[in-house]
Amino acid sequence: PAWLRRLCGQLLSERLMRPSGVQAVVRGVMEGTGAGGAGAAAAAVDWRKCDAVAKILASCPQQCLSLEDYYSLVCPQILDLLRIQDKQTARQFQRVATTTLLTMAKEHPQLAEKHLLQPLLAPLLRCSEA
Repeated sequence: PAWLRRLCGQLLSERLMRPSGVQAVVRGVMEGTGAGGAGAAAAAVDWRKCDAVAKILASCPQQCLSLEDYYSLVCPQILDLLRIQDKQTARQFQRVATTTLLTMAKEHPQLAEKHLLQPLLAPLLRCSEA
């Protein structure tokens, strides 16, 4: 029902914008993926889940006051997904992070540059300036 979709969307959006909310949502959706079935079907499911989570992360919720606010809250958390140490988890989180980054860069290039690309490339830029 529509009311249930709305309520789930609202709860998901609230969780995403909390500290460590992106990681909690990604863990919740991706739980159980990649463990066990190493075949092509399991890999396809894994990629579809990663793409679905990336689309969710790239979409600004209606509850958020502005796209800028959403990007400022969520983008640092997306970059944190690239720093996960556990190899199995890191692979999935990196897929989600890179797909989200690409989606955001296509949809809102200026905001993606400010909140994703500049922080991601800052160490490289500092090295090249020195």
